[in-house]
Amino acid sequence: MRIEVQRVSKRFGAVTALSDVTFCIEPGRRVALIGPNGSGKSTLNRILMGLLTCDGEVRIDGHSPFRDRVEIARGLAYVPQAPPQLGARVDELVAAVTRVRAIERREVERVAAALELDLREQGGHPFRTLSGGMKQKFLIALAFSSGASLLLLDEPTGSLDADARERFFGLFDELDPLTTLILCSHRLEEIRPLVDHVLFLEDGRLVYDGAAASFLDRCTVSVLEVWADESAARWLSSRGFHPTPAGVWVRNATHAEKMKLLQELAAELGSSLRNVNARDLERLDLTVAGRVGGRG
Repeated sequence: MRIEVQRVSKRFGAVTALSDVTFCIEPGRRVALIGPNGSGKSTLNRILMGLLTCDGEVRIDGHSPFRDRVEIARGLAYVPQAPPQLGARVDELVAAVTRVRAIERREVERVAAALELDLREQGGHPFRTLSGGMKQKFLIALAFSSGASLLLLDEPTGSLDADARERFFGLFDELDPLTTLILCSHRLEEIRPLVDHVLFLEDGRLVYDGAAASFLDRCTVSVLEVWADESAARWLSSRGFHPTPAGVWVRNATHAEKMKLLQELAAELGSSLRNVNARDLERLDLTVAGRVGGRG
């Protein structure tokens, strides 16, 4: 699906949730929607699904999500961050979704099995009694078996263990190349392999719309640890390093800063440099991300 958002704004009383947001997502693009809590991500998702009205214009494959909700719903699947507390049994939910989507039950069972969830075993249980991980696996299975051409995934792996996350990644290889994806996540291990584009919201404004690689290089947090002779202390301090009680000099850096500092360390400290360790943290520094800005 092609998504066009033109000058969209949304207010809740005195609070501005979105302000003059404009972007276009082509069919098949895999997009990460990122931003601090309260930045407008959930509001934007609800607008795309036609659950909230707004100022401005939204088109999904040329249709309005407000006037043509049924048409859009046929091609849209959503995985929420917090599963709804549904009293219906799992097999009742599967029956309802397969009937509405006109898909085979065995396809839902196949995708669920890929996540190590046995729907036949869990079929008689009310959805709300499942564990958090099982609920999330079930909702993911419904979305990925639906044949939807637009997937909205809001922190989809928050309740999954490491093995289930790996299996979740494998499902993406089966998606139609024209399936459009919007993924809300702060996990680098999800963003790096799964998306090619980033939309970054801050205080309701779109502050970055561009390539994922460029964005991540500038706002991924790395930790540099340096072991050096005392003669290097003044230079390290001037570059923002701080000594630990163990005598190791440490600072956080973006990916771009890290590469520059590694070159400078070797060139400037010479024989006084004893060892260097660089670690990428598996999170985004959203304070840095907010300063990245621009369109790629």
